[in-house]
Amino acid sequence: MSLRLSTVILPYRRWHEGGRSAWTRAEQLGFHAAYTYDHLSWRSFRDGPWFGAVPTLTAAAAVTERMRLGTLVTSPNFRHPVTLAKELISLDDISGGRITLGIGAGGTGFDATALGQEPWTPRERADRFAEFVALLDQLLTEDAVSYEGDFYAAHEARNIPGCAQRPRLPFAVAATGPRGLRLAAQYGQAWVTTGDPKLYENGTPEQSVQALRAQTEKLADACAAAGRDASQLDKILLTGFTPDRGRPLESLDAFVDFAGRHRELGFTEIVIHWPIPDSDFAADQKVFERIAMEAPSQLT
Repeated sequence: MSLRLSTVILPYRRWHEGGRSAWTRAEQLGFHAAYTYDHLSWRSFRDGPWFGAVPTLTAAAAVTERMRLGTLVTSPNFRHPVTLAKELISLDDISGGRITLGIGAGGTGFDATALGQEPWTPRERADRFAEFVALLDQLLTEDAVSYEGDFYAAHEARNIPGCAQRPRLPFAVAATGPRGLRLAAQYGQAWVTTGDPKLYENGTPEQSVQALRAQTEKLADACAAAGRDASQLDKILLTGFTPDRGRPLESLDAFVDFAGRHRELGFTEIVIHWPIPDSDFAADQKVFERIAMEAPSQLT
């Protein structure tokens, strides 16, 4: 199987000051998909410009035609399934059925307290995530939903006409732990990982590959327990968070070597960050574009 190459475009630029051109250029370069982060603010970008994911994707849908679009990733930190479902159905319609929802449990960053709440414990995040995904699945596949859970509720929520994609738009579930992997196996059309965060500072690329192999094996076990073949799920690696850091984008050969090693683990899609000067995602734009245009043919 050919390895698909996608990009993630952080929403830090005004639409008419470089934001629009990145999305249209991504489609021109032939990327399979272009994603964006769904945060209220994020890490070193907190005190600078940062725009909302859903409006950004709506605008991107209006200026592209073929490329898939989506979030990497949405979380329950500041979202509610009822309102999110309505936005996703609208976005899927506007895009002509090109939306993938990347979804994860969230973390302890700025989003976790922006609405005035105390940060959730890891256990509560996992509990909320399980309920969030299950309810969102129901909302996106049924015309009317009533539900009363531990964390979320819906009262006769209407979602007519539903998604353009049937039975709903695909979920790409970000997970590395047992509960999250079970959710990916049950609800996901794809699985997303960034690798093992414990290896980022002091690990080696070889250790990262071993950790990712272990993750894929655990995913296969979760799928088997759910009665699914793990090959039914796309496996997405969001790069930039492994010990390799930005080295795969230093040259075409470096990227092909990196991507080939991860394709051997079963990954079907590699996502690279659109270059951002003076950041952790700095890269030579010309090299980045050469990778986009030439690497896929070398990874068939």
